[in-house]
Amino acid sequence: MAAERRLSQAGIETGVRAYGLLTLTALLWAGNAIAGKLAVGEVSPFLLTALRWAIAAAILGVVARRRIAADLPAIRANLPMLAAMGAVGFTLFNVLFYLALVHTSAINVAIEQASMPLAVFALNFVFFGIRVTGLQIAGFLLTALGVAVTAAGGNPLRILDAGLNVGDAMMIVAISLYGGYSVALARKPAIHWLSFLAVLSLVAAVASLPFAAWEYASDDMIRPSAKGWAVTVFTAIGPAIVAQLCWAMGLELIGSNRGGVFINIVPVFTAGFAILLLGETFGLHHAIAMALVIGGVWLSQQRAA
Repeated sequence: MAAERRLSQAGIETGVRAYGLLTLTALLWAGNAIAGKLAVGEVSPFLLTALRWAIAAAILGVVARRRIAADLPAIRANLPMLAAMGAVGFTLFNVLFYLALVHTSAINVAIEQASMPLAVFALNFVFFGIRVTGLQIAGFLLTALGVAVTAAGGNPLRILDAGLNVGDAMMIVAISLYGGYSVALARKPAIHWLSFLAVLSLVAAVASLPFAAWEYASDDMIRPSAKGWAVTVFTAIGPAIVAQLCWAMGLELIGSNRGGVFINIVPVFTAGFAILLLGETFGLHHAIAMALVIGGVWLSQQRAA
C-alpha cells in the first residue's frame, strides 16, 4: 500500500508539473500572437523570424555551452533529425505564423492554433499507426467546423464562394507543420533539453536566412523600429526559449496526445490580450468557433465506454 501511495503521489506531482509547464507555454504563445500583430509595419515577418532565432541561438549557446559539449556525440549522430525539426517546427511554422498575422486577426490565429491537437492525433495515426477512436474522429470534425467558422467570419459556406482568407490558410498549414514537430518530440534524441533547444534554434536561424534574403531582394523588408526590436526580443526570450522548453518538457512528462490539449488555453488568453491591447472585437462567431474547437478537442480526449 505504501508503495502504491508513493507511485500515486509521484503521478500527481508529475501531472501538476506538466500542467504548470504547459499552461505557461499557452500564456507565452498567446503573447506571441499579440507580438506578431504588433510587429506588423514595425518589422517584416521573415526578418522577425530570422532575428528571433538568431537571438535565441546566441543566448542558448552561452547558457547551454556545457550541455552542448557533453551532448556533442549524440548531436552529431542525430543531426539530420534535429535539422528537420528545427527547420519545420521553428522556421517554417514561424514564417507562416507571422505572415498570417499580416492578413488576419490575432483572435483568428489563436482559435485556429487551438486545433493543433487534432493534427497531432492525425499524424500519430498516419506515421505511427496509433489507434484513432470514433470519438477522436468526431472531435476532429467538430474542431474542423470551428476552424471553418473562424476563417469564414461566421459563415462556413462563404469559403465555397470566396475561398479562405490567405492569412487563415497560412495558419492552417502552419498548424500542420507544428503538429508534425510535436509528434517528433516524443522521439527526440537522448540529449538535454537545453542542448536540444540550442541546436534547433541555430538550425532555425540558419534556415530563416533564405526567407529574409528573399524579403530583402523583393524590397519588402522592414527593418525593426524601436517597437519592432521590443517585439523581436520578447519573441526570442519568451515564446522561442521559455515556451519551447516548457512545451518540450511538458510533452515528455505526459505525452503529446494528453499535453496537446493545452493548446486550447491559447485562444482564451489571446482573446483577452487582443481585446485589451489591440482593440480587436470578439464577435459571436468567435465564441461559437472557440466552443466548437475546444469542444472537439475535449471530445477527442474522451474514452468510449
